[in-house]
Amino acid sequence: GSKSNLISLREDVTNDTSDLSEMKISDEKGSVEKRTMTLIGKKGYHDSVYKNAAKIFQSIRTEKRKDRILVRYGDGSASPMLTFKDQYSQRVSYELAFSALKYQNLLEELLVDSCVYPCHSIVNRKFQAREIFDEEEPVAEVRKIERYLYSFRTKLAAALARCRIKHDALSVEYILPESIRKQEQRASALPLCVWINTFKISPQDVFRDLKTKGFTRVESVSDFDRYTYCMDQHCHDVLVFPSSLKEELLNLDLFADCKLLLQDKSCSLAVHSAQALLNTGDDIIAAHAGSHLTIAHMAVLANHSLSTVFVCGVKSSEKAAELRNLFSHMGCKNIQLLHEDFTETGPTDPRLQKATVILLLPPCSGLGVGNPIDFILNENGDAGLLRDLFRGSVSEDKLNILAERQLNELMHAMEFNKVQSIVYCTCSVYPEENELVVKKAMESGVEGNKVQPYRLIPPVFSTCSNSKTSTEIFFKMEPSEFSGCCFLAVLAREKDFSENVSTKDILARAAAKGLLDGIVEKSKEEKKKQPKVKHHRSNVTGGGTQPKTAKNLHRQMVSNTKAEASVSKAVSNPQQKRASRPKTCVQLKESVSPVPGTALPAALKHTPRLSPVGRACDRPALARRARAERRRVVLKPVEIVFPPGAAPYASPQGSKAQV
Repeated sequence: GSKSNLISLREDVTNDTSDLSEMKISDEKGSVEKRTMTLIGKKGYHDSVYKNAAKIFQSIRTEKRKDRILVRYGDGSASPMLTFKDQYSQRVSYELAFSALKYQNLLEELLVDSCVYPCHSIVNRKFQAREIFDEEEPVAEVRKIERYLYSFRTKLAAALARCRIKHDALSVEYILPESIRKQEQRASALPLCVWINTFKISPQDVFRDLKTKGFTRVESVSDFDRYTYCMDQHCHDVLVFPSSLKEELLNLDLFADCKLLLQDKSCSLAVHSAQALLNTGDDIIAAHAGSHLTIAHMAVLANHSLSTVFVCGVKSSEKAAELRNLFSHMGCKNIQLLHEDFTETGPTDPRLQKATVILLLPPCSGLGVGNPIDFILNENGDAGLLRDLFRGSVSEDKLNILAERQLNELMHAMEFNKVQSIVYCTCSVYPEENELVVKKAMESGVEGNKVQPYRLIPPVFSTCSNSKTSTEIFFKMEPSEFSGCCFLAVLAREKDFSENVSTKDILARAAAKGLLDGIVEKSKEEKKKQPKVKHHRSNVTGGGTQPKTAKNLHRQMVSNTKAEASVSKAVSNPQQKRASRPKTCVQLKESVSPVPGTALPAALKHTPRLSPVGRACDRPALARRARAERRRVVLKPVEIVFPPGAAPYASPQGSKAQV
């Protein structure tokens, strides 16, 4: 057999029912090459694509027992590294290898039944001659095997027909196990999630551009029609499109210029959760350099906080140069690459002393991903994921190895004393990689006694107006027709209430989270409108202009009196209230300085004046208050935690108590 072990592709036997959607969206130059490459797939691919697909298949194919082997494959242990012409060639190579894996049993049966094997160990195309492209460099082995297969096209077609009759299959897809068919149907219908690169374009410009290209914005996924899109319910910069538009979207200039980027939603959820924990000037550690899209998205969101993203595990200079080129093309400048793996970096590393958040997306089984090919290409996933997806499970040994590595990385993250929060995210459906890893890390006590311990908090997202904040400790999305799987846990250090928090720190945190947007400008405008009033110092008990402190005190007392009366009226019997209320209740709360009748609420205009005795009794207390006010005591913000429950309060319109 051929040493290259070229194996058949899904395009070879299953495209009789699938057609590319007709291109309806025209775009400017830059997308012509992509369109041409897409159409090439209709009639075949370049020789290099088949060869790369064979190498990938060799590493993921199903090993069979000796008594069940129909086709013998060569040894692929010494196969060279894969080299791809472009991203398109890389994608279709993985797609073809995955298709060959799914149809491995069928293809081997066809080879034997048609007598093609054991002469050769390959199947190619749909028993039709492939169009040869002049611009490609021919591969002799591919051309030789293709000519041989074409000579057996009649026998191959007959063998396929007999196989379909044997399995009573309407089409080749029905020969696959039902679980695989359902997984493929779900993956093909999943909405596409893309995030806006605000380094290069604003959301408003994206909306205008999409509108000019015929797209309509709708409220939710349930309102999808052909050319429609909606905003994601969790991430404010993520757009959702129908799955049928994938090819057309990737041909738009918005994608070619890295203004919109296609990525699984689970990664966007992780970076948004991490961004919500950042304060101004805080840095963030990305524990893995696998996904350049995740790093870039984190950099875009962290730029608002003036933060730097430190990326661990960039081992080679070639990889570093490749990443720098990608980030430069995306407009990201707040990223620093580290040579060391995350577990090799120490908590005392001088470069990481301003880091307060760690983003941990460790390698996982990935059985919950929506599109495995996109996951492998964009998130640097293992090609072995394709084999696990075909089987529908992960071996126990592999699961234990993954869980142990995830636990070690999470425990190492907890050793960074200056880090205040850790975001842990996987695409796994197994509790061994999710809740159990977090639970074991929390119970390990690895952070020591010198710092505040970690606790679990619900993730916080920069949600859109129609979303709801999660109250669950773990954020989980199960695989469905609308999304892939996502597990998200946020570990935050407990608050140290003995620590004095300055007003500057509080304002910095609020500004980093975007809570002060528009407030400062509004405050400045109101200040300009307010007339300047000069306050004169006066005796506390004397006449003249009333001090500002006394006025504020009076307003507060009147407000308290109203609230007390309202609550009392709502809770107590009206007759009992009139009989038991002391007549001097309101008088004791009135200000000492005389206040003009126009400055008082109507309800207090007829309030009896203080008697000389009451005025003399309150004079020392008010004098002390005035002196304390002149000292300008700075108030410290404190955190008050109430238990869950409902408390009655008075309605502003009436005295009826509400809950």
